Formats: sequence, C-alpha cells, structure tokens
Amino acid sequence: MDVMQVEDSLGVTVCRRQPLVIERGEGVFVWDQTGNQLLDFTSGWGVTCLGHAHPVMLSALASQAARIMQNPNSGFTYSPARARLLLELRQVLPAGLQRVYFANSGAEANDAALKLARKITGRQRVLAVQGSFHGRTLATLSVSGSADNSARFLPSVPGNDFADITGLAALINQDIAAVIIEPVQGEGGVKAVPAGILRQLQQRCREHGALLIIDEVQTGFCRTGDFFAVTASGVTPDIMTMGKGIAGGLPFAAFAMTDALAGAVELGDHGGTYCGNPLSCAVAAAVVGYLREQQVGDHVKTLGRIMLQDLLALQQAFADIVCAVRGRGFMLALALHADDQVWPLTEVCARHGLMVTPTRNAVVRLLPGLLLTEAEWRLGLSRLQAALLELRAQHSGQAQCA
Repeated sequence: MDVMQVEDSLGVTVCRRQPLVIERGEGVFVWDQTGNQLLDFTSGWGVTCLGHAHPVMLSALASQAARIMQNPNSGFTYSPARARLLLELRQVLPAGLQRVYFANSGAEANDAALKLARKITGRQRVLAVQGSFHGRTLATLSVSGSADNSARFLPSVPGNDFADITGLAALINQDIAAVIIEPVQGEGGVKAVPAGILRQLQQRCREHGALLIIDEVQTGFCRTGDFFAVTASGVTPDIMTMGKGIAGGLPFAAFAMTDALAGAVELGDHGGTYCGNPLSCAVAAAVVGYLREQQVGDHVKTLGRIMLQDLLALQQAFADIVCAVRGRGFMLALALHADDQVWPLTEVCARHGLMVTPTRNAVVRLLPGLLLTEAEWRLGLSRLQAALLELRAQHSGQAQCA
C-alpha cells in the first residue's frame, strides 16, 4: 500500500505534510516505513510525555480495555478508573482547584471553560492576549489572537477583546466575564508571561468579579518542569484547562475549577459522549501517577537548564540563522530570522534524523518526551547542528530578527 498516495487522494489535507511514513516508536525514537530511525523532538505536539510505547501506559491501556472502554450512558454512571484519576489529580492540581471535568481535547476544554465562565458570571466579554492560541473550535479561535488563526472563519464569536501582555490588566472591568491566558505561549513562540503580570491579572480579576482562566494545555504535566507552569507565579486560577500530556498520547483533556464556581454549574450545563471515558481515564491515571512518583518534573528542570544553555551556545554559532533562543524545561524555541526558514530547517532536520515542530512567527519548537536522557539530548543537539550547517550552506547571508 502506498500510504502517502492513499492519504493524499482520500484524506482532507489541512496542513503541510512531511514525506515521512512513521510506523512505530519507542521512547524518544520513531522509525519510518523503510526502517530509518529518527529522534522525535515533537512528542506529537507535546502529547507523548512519557515517550512512545511506555510500559506504564501499555499496561493501563490493555488492562482497562479488557474491562470496559465506555460506560453505559457514559457520564450518567460512575467509573473506578475516573475516580482513580480524580484522586491522582487532587495530589498535583494547584491549591483551590478541587473540581474537575473531563474533555476530549484541549480546544474542547477551553471552549467549555469560556462557555461556563460566561454562564457563571452572567457577562459576555472575554479578554485574551495578542499572539495567543487556545484551539481550533469557533469559540477558541475567537480568543486566539492571531489573524492567521481566525480571520478566515468569519464571523468570529462576538464579545472578545485582545491586548498585549502589558496592557491586558487595564482592560479588566465590571463587563468582563473572564481573562484567558497561557502561562507560556506555545503557538505564539514559547514566550513566558512574567509572574508579576499573572499576579496583577489575578488581582484585577478578583477586584472586578471576572474569572481568570489559565490554559495549561501545552504547559501542564511537567512540560516546563513544574507540574503546572502557573504554580511558579504563585497564582491560583479560577479555571485551569489541561490536555496534551495528561494521557501520554490518548486524546484526552480536562478543566478544573474552584468549589465556589462548581456550585454555580447546573445539570445540563455541559456534556460529551466520551468525556471521562474509562479507557482514557485509566491511562491518564497511570501517566499522572508515574510523573508524580518518579519526580519527572525535577529531571525536566535539571536537564532543561542544560538544554537551554546548549541552545544558547548554538545560537551564537549560527547567529546568521537563529536570532534568539527561548524556553522553560522541555518547551524550547529557536527563533529564526525569517518565517520562510522554518520549513526548510524542519525538512533538513528530518534528513539528519531529527523531528522538530515548525511554528508560525519564524519559530521552530523542540518538545521532546519528558524522559529524554542527556545522552539522547546530545545526539539530538548534534543532529540539529548538522542541519543548521547544511541550511547555512544552502542560504548564506545575514538577516535581522523580526
């Protein structure tokens, strides 16, 4: 079977494809159809936090699948797997977030958070950050602050306003239902929000009765070193959304809220066929438990500092291609001089056995699995260096950062 031909002729193409057919993975490595091994520094957009085919996940998946995958009447009945996951999350969630609802994707979790924030407050307007990204549903595109995200899908959901990071707090008033913000922007280029600004937003929201929604879909579950990136700021959100790494690769997500807010949610306010299904809950409980028990966040912090220093040195050596390096933990970015360099670098990296994540705004992201070893990092770094050397040979000359 010609896999690429089948997908190109029968599938709906909504993204640029790499000419790679990936057949299997183990740890931070994947193999294509011809048997070539590549280092995966994408984690499937930050999803496979324990790497590919981790035994903890496989065991939970097989065990629960043999029992039941979907409850009769879904959420109308109780589930031991769901209860285990709730107990695991209670040990890692920021203080004050006691109530959890499960969803199928980060976009769906953000969509629900926005909907419920408007219902709970009785207000319509939501504030978001320029350059943010919160998903691809119509509601979440409408709070994603980039024309590339939302301008093609009109009309956008009304009632949303945008500002840059420094100007957001000043817009909070009695008409605002919620502020939604990523503690570290992902699609926006791995830009961390200063802790002082997050604290200011929390204070202003409390003064005016608005809700603070923290989007931890990409940053959560030890991606930045802390279990959740917002904890480093000392801020407790009113609602926090989660996804990607929560179940290590299964489509799954969640949002958590305070007891007070949960008391304002009524029967029928939300729902979903697969929300909190036993199969995904069992795997998520195993993943969260492993991250917590093995103190994976400490490993991410330690090795992440080394990785960032190595990338800074690499940036100095390739200043003609890379104008800046940013990141926290295993969420790292190479800011290039021009957006049209992103895809060439992505393709050259693949030829050298390294998969990276192309991102808008002239950024290439590195999002490796959280169990990456220093030896594996050194291998990836050498492949990245080889790719930059090849790109330099193809496109010599200086440019200025945007």
